[in-house]
Amino acid sequence: TVPVRIFRGSDGTILLRGPPNCEEFQTFQRWVIAHGNTFRYVTFSKDGALFGWCNGEKVNVVKSSTGELLKSFDLPKTSMLEFSPLGKVLVTWKQYTKTQDNPQGEANLQLWDLQTGDCIKTFYQKKVQGWCPSWADDESIAVRCVNNELHFFENNKFETIANKLHLQKVNEFALSPGNNPSKVAVYVPGSKGAPSFVRLYQYPNFAGPTSALANKSFFKADRVTMLWNKKGSAVLVTASTEVDKTGASYYGEQTLHYLATNGESAVVQLPKNGPIYDVSWSPNSSEFCVVYGFMPAKATVFNLKCESVFDFGTGPRNAAFYSPQGHILVLAGFGNLRGQMEVWDVKKYRQVSKPQAADTTHFSWCPDGEHIVTATCSPRLRVSNGYKIWHYTGTVLYKEDTPAGKELWEVLWQPFPAGTFPEKAVKYQAASSELGSTEAKPAQVYRPPALRNKPESSTYKLHEDEPPQNMKPGAAGEKQISKAALKNQRRREAKKAAKQENKSDEVPHLVLEPAPASQAPVTSSHGDPETDKKIKNLKKVYHIKYFELILSYYTSVNSMLAAI
Repeated sequence: TVPVRIFRGSDGTILLRGPPNCEEFQTFQRWVIAHGNTFRYVTFSKDGALFGWCNGEKVNVVKSSTGELLKSFDLPKTSMLEFSPLGKVLVTWKQYTKTQDNPQGEANLQLWDLQTGDCIKTFYQKKVQGWCPSWADDESIAVRCVNNELHFFENNKFETIANKLHLQKVNEFALSPGNNPSKVAVYVPGSKGAPSFVRLYQYPNFAGPTSALANKSFFKADRVTMLWNKKGSAVLVTASTEVDKTGASYYGEQTLHYLATNGESAVVQLPKNGPIYDVSWSPNSSEFCVVYGFMPAKATVFNLKCESVFDFGTGPRNAAFYSPQGHILVLAGFGNLRGQMEVWDVKKYRQVSKPQAADTTHFSWCPDGEHIVTATCSPRLRVSNGYKIWHYTGTVLYKEDTPAGKELWEVLWQPFPAGTFPEKAVKYQAASSELGSTEAKPAQVYRPPALRNKPESSTYKLHEDEPPQNMKPGAAGEKQISKAALKNQRRREAKKAAKQENKSDEVPHLVLEPAPASQAPVTSSHGDPETDKKIKNLKKVYHIKYFELILSYYTSVNSMLAAI
């Protein structure tokens, strides 16, 4: 089985078969060109057997393997489409509009039977957020959020609402993957001093105060992101605020919460302060990785007890990507970072490679767990568009640069059913390629001009990098630190850092000490007590003026230092 990749841009849509050998999918490509290759939106079915797109006039569905046309719908202005998990239903959406002749507008969400081509049901869906219904993997139920309610439909019968879950102001939900019984996580934002909360329910048990499987309430949540693991046994909730009132972060404030279907819930304690950049479940559903903290960010793997399993230390990173088989983890720094990637063998927690892909706006794993694609796409970046196909050992196998004046909009892998590509042993030797690798060069430490001609021992560092460390109890070859000792160590380090910071911010003070008796100044007497008194007062005035002059000088110097 050879994966297919879709590349959509201003020059049209191209399909490539591979890797390791990358070549155009000629059968499909001829059909695409014959029917116009400028696609506004493209998508695969969950198993990759079907491929659909819209071009502003029609919506077409074809077989991915042959390019054979299965269905075509005359649906102008359609901007989004999606398949149900088993490929039985096609969902299309277009922008909601209303006119003077039709003030209510027309239903803009349509569900189509792919066997008969008939329209099953139409709905009004004004917001693009959450536009597509959510299905269970076996399509036994489908869910939509409508006006403080979740509407459940069974067996694709959308004429009748089989069940409802009513919660005031509910505006987010996430249906669990996996087979029956299905679970659903719902989020209700707080109001009038009441906290926000997330609850887990099992369909169709919604009645009664004890029907919820788990409940977690929290403050400081303008929005949430809910992420189920693959087995549907636990969900991670990232709660975010738009503004950090302490002023510590431009990105607002985030907290991470854990809820399980067995009723357990907890706050995931992150050792370093700062934003939460990314949260990713391992495909084995028993671990998850979090990238967090002010730069250089930390990355840590936690188990289902929210205990640290492995700490990757600090580095320039803001994203985490598990391979489909879960045996490799890529930590990357994209966006405003320089595209450094760290490829890790998760079972041994050993680093495999450290390639670099500058200006990357898109990253995704190939379903085979051996290859990845990085791309620079528009509109995030409108220059230097293009893509690269990598082996995880850091070798570039294939690359394509978009010509000047053209744009690349999207890169998409064809998905495959679970188990199609079995897990392979991790390789540490770089795969052979004519294009070679782009191993990241170690960054040179900044040295102020005053230290550039001095020995390396005097190099000044803005921060101390933390090395990776295994947190598993009893791990072979690793120095184990107890929780209490680790806590005390962090406390000592924080105290030391605070002490150094206070020391650097100290203002020099003038301390007037009496001169020792042996160094006491010799005073002369003029014989006239009145004259001696006048001379003494005159000296005192001059001493005060001299002291004020020196104090003024030090004050101005301190102000300049504080400004710097």
